[in-house]
Amino acid sequence: MTTNSTSTLSTSIPSTAPSAPVSLKARLRENRPVLAPGVYDPLSALLAEQAGFEALYLSGGAVAYTQLGRSDVGLTTAKEAVDVLARIADRVATPIIVDGDTGFGNALNTQRAVRDFERAGAAMIQLEDQTFPKRCGHLENKTLVSTAEMCGKLRAALDARKSENTLIMARTDAVAVEGLDAALERAQAYLDCGVDALFVEALRTGEDMDRACGRFADKVPMLANMVEGGKTPVQGVDALARRGYRLVIFPGGTVRFLARQLQQYFNSLNATGSTAAFKEQMLDFDGLNAVIGTPELLALGRRYEG
Repeated sequence: MTTNSTSTLSTSIPSTAPSAPVSLKARLRENRPVLAPGVYDPLSALLAEQAGFEALYLSGGAVAYTQLGRSDVGLTTAKEAVDVLARIADRVATPIIVDGDTGFGNALNTQRAVRDFERAGAAMIQLEDQTFPKRCGHLENKTLVSTAEMCGKLRAALDARKSENTLIMARTDAVAVEGLDAALERAQAYLDCGVDALFVEALRTGEDMDRACGRFADKVPMLANMVEGGKTPVQGVDALARRGYRLVIFPGGTVRFLARQLQQYFNSLNATGSTAAFKEQMLDFDGLNAVIGTPELLALGRRYEG
């Protein structure tokens, strides 16, 4: 599997689903960073694809926020994450990086999760070294499994994938628990397992980011996680590329933006009884149908009539 799968329907609508995207593995060989926005459902993914992004990121947090209306504290199941991924991959052709949390259990659970994510269309699967249930990497009081246990999960994940084009990324949350030196040692151990990318979560300063990239960026793609209000200083993709990062994600910005906009919209509608105040900020009926490809969809349906 070189990229996430798309349905016959979506590939029949060229205005909303570009064909033959570059695989994420091939794209990461290029000497420029990949910027991936957070998405949480097929519509948000479609809009991101139409904006021209070369990869998308589905976080466990986004699944918890939008499917459950709950916090990112390990409440979501593997099936819920896989189901969201499958619906997104059915609609867009852009490679998707998916947050596999802790693998949802031990090494055997991790293997099952990897197989399910790969079948659902993941281009890269991220696994982390927190205990289960995990919590958002920018929350306090995280706990970790041992390095040996995490290495076992990573080896299990690498063995489980069907295609080497399905990438495995190792994340360590050790900075907040054991300190930066220990986090870098964990990252080295994970790299030695043969993973395709590294993610050292919740680095506190630019200097810490430089240390991590200085040790690993010439060996493997490094991911920078930009969380508005989180532990790591938020920077733009160009600045992060100069530090050595080749993957940059803004995983929760989409939901945070949406939540604020919907707060304002619902408060205004409740107060005024009308959407008139937001008319210029909305797509109208025809505008939304154009975005999601309704005319093309109806034309496709007519091909099968009678």
